[in-house]
Amino acid sequence: LDDDEEAEKIKEQRLKEYAEKKAKKPTIIAKSSILLDVKPWDDETDMAKLEECVRSVQTDGLLWGTSKLVPVGYGIKKLQIACVVEDDKVGTDLLEEEITKFEDYVQSVDVAAFNKI
Repeated sequence: LDDDEEAEKIKEQRLKEYAEKKAKKPTIIAKSSILLDVKPWDDETDMAKLEECVRSVQTDGLLWGTSKLVPVGYGIKKLQIACVVEDDKVGTDLLEEEITKFEDYVQSVDVAAFNKI
């Protein structure tokens, strides 16, 4: 074997070892914690139903968390709901788009907090 072939073999072996090592390492999935404010139309809106609609939004990489009703004023409460998303799969645009489809209940959706985990 001349030097070039020898060097090539060593390089191949190293690449193979690197690939094996990389394959064993768990990939880290980037996640974010998002807090959404979902506002109803008025004080007549059934907030239990509104929350049910929000939680019915299901997609791969989305996990709903805790929620609470927060007074906004004039007897109106907004739904504040937390979720954890996988960044590659779910974005705030998708969430807002899906939640605002429930137009009988939802007036608007705002991102109250967004944190990388």
